[in-house]
Amino acid sequence: MPLTTASDTRLTRISAAILNVLLPYHRTTDRAPAPPDAFPHQLRRIADFVRDGAPVVFTLPGFPCKSPNPAKVLGHLPDQGERLSLRFLHTLCTEIERIHPPGAQVIICSDGHVFGDLVQVPDVHIDAYADELRLLMTRQGLTGLSLFDLRDVLGDLDHDTQRAHVHHRYAPTVDALRAEIRADEHALALYRGITRFLVEDTAGWTGTRSALQRACRQRAYGVIQRSRAWGALIAEHHPRAVRLSIHPQPVGAPKFGIRLLDAPDAWTTPWHSTALRRADGIWTLVPRATAARLGRLVHHDGRPSHFEQAGAYSRQDENLSQ
Repeated sequence: MPLTTASDTRLTRISAAILNVLLPYHRTTDRAPAPPDAFPHQLRRIADFVRDGAPVVFTLPGFPCKSPNPAKVLGHLPDQGERLSLRFLHTLCTEIERIHPPGAQVIICSDGHVFGDLVQVPDVHIDAYADELRLLMTRQGLTGLSLFDLRDVLGDLDHDTQRAHVHHRYAPTVDALRAEIRADEHALALYRGITRFLVEDTAGWTGTRSALQRACRQRAYGVIQRSRAWGALIAEHHPRAVRLSIHPQPVGAPKFGIRLLDAPDAWTTPWHSTALRRADGIWTLVPRATAARLGRLVHHDGRPSHFEQAGAYSRQDENLSQ
């Protein structure tokens, strides 16, 4: 039976209201804010769930593992940055529930094992990170969240076999990526951002800076290949979901970039940084070395958690964190 005009109007209104919950946190390099109707892809997918009276399902690839660089993070396990980010995502779900009673669900698609070899993080650390995320969700009652990783797809296969399976089945070729990066400014920005992270995350390098940059540029192609492969696998397992991204996304893109916490850099994530509670009470993400200069270390459950600042936070501090 076709929808009546009144039903159409209600569906459009509710879908736009749900998207409005996300818009203040849109992670993008575009400068001007955009209204809901600038995101037709997301509105269509949200409307499908609203029409069915079902929870709106979001997938968010990310939360892979902590950076291996001790100048950026406190260790290999989740800390206050992840706790705050998970609570934020759960809060989005509860806000959506006020608009759409069936609510929402964010499936965190933890992708550490997908490219652990490329980012040079041991698989045992990746397992420990993901297992701790699950515990945090349970302990904090974050019922709007769940976690999905390669173990949910390929079971107990060893991690190298899992990575090879996903890469061969889903990844684009390096030649195809090079052509895309040459032609598309957003693809180029992603490539440069990932290369920068790989350079920054490399600890103990004994060669020249230029050699490190060449190696990281090559690895960046591999990271993007695996990331695309993981995205294709997620789409296969969650075909109706609204796709979120921790990377900046242009207005109207199929993926909606989401900002988890305040940070001076649009590319910063909790797993590449340390949480700092500023003197004004606002949380921000900065490298560990910067946080240590600005505040005192705080422990939570016997582990390093975050830093708290005593003095005022200034624009100069943001420049130090770059």
